[in-house]
Amino acid sequence: MKIKLLYSCLLVAATAGTAFAQDTPDPAMVQKIREEGLNHSKVMDIAFHLTDASGPRLSGSPGLKRAQDWAVSELKTWGMVNAKREAWGKFGKGWEVQKNYVAMTVPYYHALIAIPKAWTPSTNGAIKGDVVLVKADTTTDLDKYKGTLAGKIVIFDTKPGVERTFKADGVRYTDAELDEMAKATSQPAAGRRGGAFDRNSPQFLARQKAMAMRTAINKFLLEEKAGLVLTQARGSDGTVFTTNGASYADTAKAVSPELETSGEDFQRILRLVKAGIKVTVEADIKTQFFTDDLQGYDVVGEIPGTDKTLKDQIVMVGGHLDSWHGATGATDNGAGSAVMLEVMRILKAVNFQPRRTIRIALWSSEEQGLFGSRGYVLNHFGDPKTMQLKPEQAKVSAYYNLDNGSGKLRGIYLQGDSLAGPIFKAWLEPFKDLGATTVTIRNTGSTDHVSFDAVGIPGFQFIQDALDYGSRTHHSNQDTYDKLSEDDLKQAATIVASFVYNTSQRNEMIPRKELPKPQPARN
Repeated sequence: MKIKLLYSCLLVAATAGTAFAQDTPDPAMVQKIREEGLNHSKVMDIAFHLTDASGPRLSGSPGLKRAQDWAVSELKTWGMVNAKREAWGKFGKGWEVQKNYVAMTVPYYHALIAIPKAWTPSTNGAIKGDVVLVKADTTTDLDKYKGTLAGKIVIFDTKPGVERTFKADGVRYTDAELDEMAKATSQPAAGRRGGAFDRNSPQFLARQKAMAMRTAINKFLLEEKAGLVLTQARGSDGTVFTTNGASYADTAKAVSPELETSGEDFQRILRLVKAGIKVTVEADIKTQFFTDDLQGYDVVGEIPGTDKTLKDQIVMVGGHLDSWHGATGATDNGAGSAVMLEVMRILKAVNFQPRRTIRIALWSSEEQGLFGSRGYVLNHFGDPKTMQLKPEQAKVSAYYNLDNGSGKLRGIYLQGDSLAGPIFKAWLEPFKDLGATTVTIRNTGSTDHVSFDAVGIPGFQFIQDALDYGSRTHHSNQDTYDKLSEDDLKQAATIVASFVYNTSQRNEMIPRKELPKPQPARN
């Protein structure tokens, strides 16, 4: 009995030792990756081409296609195979801003900070009109404005002022915050985009009422031939957080031209009009719709695997390439896309011959609802609504995503996959000096790894320092190349490249959680 017990203990110890050994990073390869990623980086040049050179990358726009075509070309230049734009399904109309001039001319001249709302039309040339304040809580309140708004500039009294904060824009994780994340033992169930919700809740009913009212106002303004609508944007200090003012669907109803205006400019005009002072605004807005191709596309490319038994298995990296239109989408998500392209370049530059195939995917239409990654997952891996899975689903070891700005990596979210924790801790050991140490059981949502997690593929997002992502750059006119942190992006690309290397070479695939249940249909 004692001999059997001793044998069992030795067997367990040997098994554990083998598992630990295979998850101990190869120091020589780590050093090669660090040297290439930190001292010979191309990440900022990649980011330049995705942002400054390509321009805004709104879904379906020429700017997005320019960035996609450039990425495909670079992947081919670096030696990737199967590099292409791959259709994921129907998206809708493309759209871009081709001219945007707006200024207050009476009672004095002042150039306004204002951005056309996405998928809104042109002014059809230069216009000039007086500003009219429209107050309407119900559709019947609109009757008093009939026959008075043709050619006028319309504003609404919707906000009390400009929200201000005296907190620093940019922040990094503190040691205490990272320690708390690392010590977490469980993660409350995280809601998915588009998940179940209470349609009888006061919040939902209020939102539905507001949306119905805005639809009625849009119809009324269009019928009355209003010249232009000014709405107050979220943000302060000249920052404008952009949104869409109409649907991208090819069947969407027409709306009036609309500008999202900086809080300071909007409130100045509002105060003047309320005081009875005449305000005149001139504008010349030109936008264009693109309907020749309604499909959405992702960028994909591969480094083929070389192990005869593992080469059909896949390690995936990705991030979304689409952006909003107020700037050039540098932190959201040119940063993540540039890092993942740099990861592929690094691995080719060090002449890595992976056991498993490594595939990059740069998604589109993430901003409209993860459409690019969801479409790709549906086409390749399975349907989360029914959990009917395709054979390729079983071949993906892991998907690594980056989409939280330009901040350096501090660790990784396990997305509830506790079995991956010890593996990732070992892989982060060589990067303690770069500030990446934290492995947390917690989830993070609202980006493309969720699409993979929904069909049972291990999908992970890295922990990143926030910097000024949430406070200043996310979806705003400040989201430019200048807001990228070069050292942080170098660090991120180096660490992700090492994770991809380790995932490719590991004897076993990354452990999987229990398969998700089918997602309930929305009522």
